[in-house]
Amino acid sequence: MLSRFKKRYIIPVILSGFLFTGVGFKEDFFEIAKQIEIFTNLFKTVNMNYVDETNPGEMMDKAIKSMLADLDPYTNYFNEADVVKFKINNTGEYTGIGAMITRKEGKIIIKEPYKNYPADKAGLKAGDEIIQIGDVELKDYKEDASALMRGAKNAKVEVKFIRQGKINTATLILDEVEVKAVPFYGKVDEKTGYIVLSQFNRKATFETQAALLDLKTQGAEKIILDLRGNPGGLLGEAVNICNLFVPKGEIIVTTKSKIEKHNQTYKTARDPIDLDIPLVILVDGKSASASEIVSGALQDLDRAVVVGSRSFGKGLVQRPLDLTYGTQVKVTISRYYTPSGRCIQALDYSKKDAEGKAIKTDAKNFNAFKTKKGRSVYDGGGIQPDVELEETKLSSITEALQKNDAIFNFATSYYYKNPALGNKIPTVSDADFTDFKSFLKKENFSFDTETEKQLKKTLETAQKEKIEENIKVEYQNLMTALRKSEEIQLNKNQTEIKKLILDELIKRYQYKEGLYQYYIQNNSEVKKATSILANQTEYNKILKK
Repeated sequence: MLSRFKKRYIIPVILSGFLFTGVGFKEDFFEIAKQIEIFTNLFKTVNMNYVDETNPGEMMDKAIKSMLADLDPYTNYFNEADVVKFKINNTGEYTGIGAMITRKEGKIIIKEPYKNYPADKAGLKAGDEIIQIGDVELKDYKEDASALMRGAKNAKVEVKFIRQGKINTATLILDEVEVKAVPFYGKVDEKTGYIVLSQFNRKATFETQAALLDLKTQGAEKIILDLRGNPGGLLGEAVNICNLFVPKGEIIVTTKSKIEKHNQTYKTARDPIDLDIPLVILVDGKSASASEIVSGALQDLDRAVVVGSRSFGKGLVQRPLDLTYGTQVKVTISRYYTPSGRCIQALDYSKKDAEGKAIKTDAKNFNAFKTKKGRSVYDGGGIQPDVELEETKLSSITEALQKNDAIFNFATSYYYKNPALGNKIPTVSDADFTDFKSFLKKENFSFDTETEKQLKKTLETAQKEKIEENIKVEYQNLMTALRKSEEIQLNKNQTEIKKLILDELIKRYQYKEGLYQYYIQNNSEVKKATSILANQTEYNKILKK
């Protein structure tokens, strides 16, 4: 029993040692020591006395991860296996299939194959459900399935997948996969260049600069930088992207923390490419982190007009810290602030509502800040555009359609019913929208609104209490009323839903490049950006030049 005790409880003792040395605030020392002692005693007592055999490693893993989950979504613990997996995934030495995949409800789905990469060459399409990789059936596979599709260059990986109800096979020949930071750039008109920056990887500045210089060579005298949907990436790349348009030595972003050593100021360090070229930046609700640093800094410095809808609001800074026994913790250490002093972070995880969700600052409590030329800008999380476009703000029902893959799944169905469109731009007619609504009914699509969730919970509770028969009629009446309400909302937001269906369909037939090519002439945000740049008086008025 004693040897078992020693083996089991070395983890919390060492963990407590780490916490002692890691705390820089003496006034908290006693409380932390007290709580660790309580937890250590509880952990030992439960493990020694519980009726069944326990797994101390799993218990500790769950305890730590549950504790950190209550702080924010970005502070995470990595056990030994997690750390090894993370290191393998970040060496850059493995190869891949060149596709965006997602795991939902236990299924592995191809979301988007990238043109001319292994998945595309093997004939895999968006909507394919992978059910087997090599000899591994994925039905009950709980690990990271994408790791099964990595290996040496030119290695062959056999996969089985379901497409439109039929099982198919394909052979993937692995290759180096490096998704571009700038997947597309081109000219909107003779004088206006358009650059899509989709992520802030290590080549973001290099590719953006190359696109900018090439467009200038082609005669572009104005630039649209599209950061919509860009989730962020490397902080240094964000600073360097700004440096293409602002002088050396300019403050781009600061980080502030309760710990002095985490307070940092990041300035541009190079000579710019062009200080004067008129610039519009496009953002939306999925533009996050580094995207918000770039759009916020260039807005604060009055160097660009920001167009679109308020960005995501991810302004928390994380740093990985090594622990004992090869484990790690990624800790939120500070917050990002733009040059004017605005905090980018939207949700306050120190304040939770009744359901335990982080609270978002109410608009009436937003604080005003001043740009370099004295324009008023506001905090409240994310970057509020200079020119907000109502059509870019999605309704709650449209967000539900996206979140639950209704538009994605309908596009898959449409694609196989209309396989011969090729490079022709699809049209989403009223009849197609009617088909979409019929598709939702056929698939018994759930919008997962709060009302719907509560109704379903009520029925589940009634079933447990064996009284569902007593409320069955009322429940069905309420669900029918709810469905009618949802159809009204679908019709009300038909225009924005059609637009998203069209975007998804263009990607199916012409890849992402085709979508960007379509945006140049047809996208409302790009059109608005182009019109602002074409009107120097309006552009100067917005920036108070």
